[in-house]
Amino acid sequence: MARKLKGQLLSAEQIAARVRELGAEISRDLAGQTVLVVGVLKGAFVFCADLLRCLTVPAEVDFMAVSSYGSATESSGVIRILKDLDASVTGKHVLLVEDIVDSGLTLRYLKEYLEHQNPASLRVCVLLDKPARRQTQVAVDYVGFTIPDEFIVGYGIDYAEQYRHLPYIGIVGEDG
Repeated sequence: MARKLKGQLLSAEQIAARVRELGAEISRDLAGQTVLVVGVLKGAFVFCADLLRCLTVPAEVDFMAVSSYGSATESSGVIRILKDLDASVTGKHVLLVEDIVDSGLTLRYLKEYLEHQNPASLRVCVLLDKPARRQTQVAVDYVGFTIPDEFIVGYGIDYAEQYRHLPYIGIVGEDG
């Protein structure tokens, strides 16, 4: 069934202000370190780029792509790495940047995967936390916003590759 935009949950201004706050907090916590920012494609690419520009510590960037949804709206629970990191994280201070944590399954998988590579430290920053959907507990160091159990799009997050271009976080619902 098609989905259409029902409304706006977070404005572009709210997001920008919170991303600046997160950048300052992360920079304070990692002062004196070089951080490897690992963005999770595709959903976190906009957030990752904006967050990177707000950091005041030296930063390197790499990306991973994983699949747990396909074109469905519910996680399949099966996580596959579609694109791995280009460089080793061993001995580095890693900041994993994800768009949303809902079930927790993908984030738990990514944390375990990266921890097995012996980084000097591993921190997680998510733009959106949807605790109502949690199937497994996973620690997150930095959270942009805690949101209700709505299907959201925008600011890089899609539904069937649509709506990524929106500068805000919108809510979609079934059409018809």
